[in-house]
Amino acid sequence: MATEVDYYEILEVSKSSDGSEIKKAYRKLAMKYHPDRNQGDKEAEEKFKLVNEAYQVLSDSSKREIYDRYGKSGLEGQGFQGAGGMNMDDLGAIFESVFGSGFGGGFNSRGRSEHEKYPLDVEIEVTLAFNEAVFGCEKEVTYHYKKECESCAGTGDRDKNPGTCSACEGQGQVYYRQGFMTFAQPCEVCGGSGKEIHNPCSDCHGEGFVEEEATTTVQIPAGIDHGNRMRVGGKGNIGKHGRRGDLYLLVLVEDDEHFIRDGDNIYLEVPLFFTQAALGGKIEIPTLRDKKEIKIPQGVKDKEQFVLRGEGVENVHGRRKGDLIAQIKIIYPKKLNDEQKELLEKLGESFGYESTPSESKFDGVLDKVKGWFS
Repeated sequence: MATEVDYYEILEVSKSSDGSEIKKAYRKLAMKYHPDRNQGDKEAEEKFKLVNEAYQVLSDSSKREIYDRYGKSGLEGQGFQGAGGMNMDDLGAIFESVFGSGFGGGFNSRGRSEHEKYPLDVEIEVTLAFNEAVFGCEKEVTYHYKKECESCAGTGDRDKNPGTCSACEGQGQVYYRQGFMTFAQPCEVCGGSGKEIHNPCSDCHGEGFVEEEATTTVQIPAGIDHGNRMRVGGKGNIGKHGRRGDLYLLVLVEDDEHFIRDGDNIYLEVPLFFTQAALGGKIEIPTLRDKKEIKIPQGVKDKEQFVLRGEGVENVHGRRKGDLIAQIKIIYPKKLNDEQKELLEKLGESFGYESTPSESKFDGVLDKVKGWFS
């Protein structure tokens, strides 16, 4: 008897995972097993189907509730057939609902080829200084966007009358089978347009679109972090009938010389000369916003940490601030002159027995070791 699949195991999430965790897991696995990345790999093809089947259930609260109570059999009673009953169009629809039509490679039966020549969304990188990310800022960004060529009305043909593609017969796609699954991909001859350009437009060189440069000012929220994405609505590519996509900013944050960021927490290395570490006392350290005094106990250890609550980064979603963690780094002199050596020797002698801990710790150990070989 075949063992019933566990949708939570397939997506590598726990049963307590929320919708965002499930979506994140799906994005990772769907990209890993996507047919375009694993052409001819039957095992990856099957895993891709299962990942989509699992996401279809666990991302739907009503289906998930039925599945949690009755398993897959409960869903079948509701007419759910699983990935075995889905073709690549169905799988592509699930995939594009998460990634957007710009990631549709290999599917696209209802996607860009019938509607747009290019994805409407645009993504660019924006680099921020450390302080700009921590406190937020106003940033001017310059980027390029696409729009239909006015000279040829977006056809790519100077006469505005392209012919029908002979390779795909105007469908814009070609189909092929692998096992029991049918795949669709954009026609390589016409690029998915279904049209052949015999007289290319001189302005767009037969592409049907041109690129233009734009500059926009963006408000960067305080607390944004390296790798975060921001959406700027209505600033992307312009498609048919004036439809416009969004501009996405992939945030890259420069390192700081002193502060190290970990999420909303900030780490600061605090150098202490060995005499300071031995004596202890109060010292002032910089924070993100000002300076704070911390009390160093006598005999503080190397790498010992002191936590200043609420002195970290404000969460980008407007919740609490993180902490600042000050970590001690004990500094020893690299060179000693004769006078310094003499003073340190006298200091060591003044501690007596306490100044030579190795002698007391290993007293008698050498005789014991010799006894092992006698």
